[in-house]
Amino acid sequence: MQFKKNKIITLDKFIDETLYNKKTGYYMKSDPFGKKGDYITSPNISILFSEMIAIWIVLFWKNLKCPKKFNLIELGSGNGEMILQILKTFEKFPTIKESCKISILEKSIYLKKLQRKKLKNYNVEWIGDLNGLSNLPSIFVANEFFDALPIKQFIKKKNKWYEKNIKYIKSKKIKFTYILTNIKKIEKKFGFKISEGQKFIEYSPLSLKYLKLVSEIINLNNGGLLIIDYGYTEKKMKDTLKSISNHKFSNILENFANSDISHDISFKLIEKIIKKLDLKVGGITNQKHFLQKLGILERAEIISKNLPFSKKANIYFRLKKLIDENFMGKLFKVMFVTKKNTNFKIGFKN
Repeated sequence: MQFKKNKIITLDKFIDETLYNKKTGYYMKSDPFGKKGDYITSPNISILFSEMIAIWIVLFWKNLKCPKKFNLIELGSGNGEMILQILKTFEKFPTIKESCKISILEKSIYLKKLQRKKLKNYNVEWIGDLNGLSNLPSIFVANEFFDALPIKQFIKKKNKWYEKNIKYIKSKKIKFTYILTNIKKIEKKFGFKISEGQKFIEYSPLSLKYLKLVSEIINLNNGGLLIIDYGYTEKKMKDTLKSISNHKFSNILENFANSDISHDISFKLIEKIIKKLDLKVGGITNQKHFLQKLGILERAEIISKNLPFSKKANIYFRLKKLIDENFMGKLFKVMFVTKKNTNFKIGFKN
C-alpha cells in the first residue's frame, strides 16, 4: 500500500485496503488458514462441524417443505473445506443433493483458486454479488464471514461523536486520529438510533449492505441465514478491533499488511438491523449448545467406534476445541435469521 505522508483515511477503508488490495491484500496473496497460517476455523478443526451444518440445512430444507429447487449460498468460503464436507454429507441425502444450487460469494482471488481446486468435482457457482441469484428459496450460511468485513468506529467525547481514522505518518508508519462527525447521518442509514445508550459505536457498512440484500431475498423467496461467528450479546458496544498474526494477537498499527484484521460481532446490533428489515431472529445461542443439539457428541461416538485409541483421542481432542467453553464453545455464537412466519428452532431450543 502506498499513501502520501499525512494522508487520512477512514478505518474501514484502511481495513479494506489491508485485507483486499489486489496485489498486497492479506486475503489476496496467501492462505491464512491452518497451522501455517495465522488462525484456524471450525471446519478445519473437524469435519464434524461441517457435518452438523449440513444436517441443519437438511432439516431446515424439510421445514421449508422440501422445495424441488433452492439456493444454498456460502458467504465467504475460506479454503472451501466447509462446503466440501457439506456436499459430501449431501451424498447421503440424494433428494436434497438434486434440489440444491450451490453458490459461493468470495472476494479473494487467491481463496477462490483454493476453493475451485477443492471443489472441482462438484457443481458450484462463484458469484461476485447477491443480485444474480435465482428467485428460489435461499439458505445462506456465514461462518466467520461478518467478522472479516471492514468496520467503522466512533467514540463519544463531551456529548460529541468522533470517527476513528488512520493517518499515514510515513511509508509504513500509521497512527489513529479522530475527526468530529455527524452521527445523525449514520443513524439515517440504519433507520434507528444506533447511538442510543452508547459511548462507543462499532459497525461494518458492508455488513449492513449484505444484511439488507439477504433480507430482501429471504422476504421475497423464503429461506434463512445462519450466522456462526465470534461475538457478544450485550447491549453496550465496545472496541473489539484486533489484528492476528501466527495465531497470536498483534499490534494493528504494526505489520498491518501481513496480519489479519477482524472484530467481534455485536449480535444485538444485528438483531436490531434484522427487525428493521422485517425479518426475525429465529434463535441465538453459543456454538457448544448448537452443535450438541444437532448431535455432534453422538456422531463422534459413532465414527470413533472400533477405532484405535490414538485416532479416537484425536477425534475427541478436535471436538473439545469446537465445544469446550474455554475454546470456541462459548466465544462463538450462532444466530438464525428467517421470515416472521417461519417456525424452526432446531439447534436453538433447550
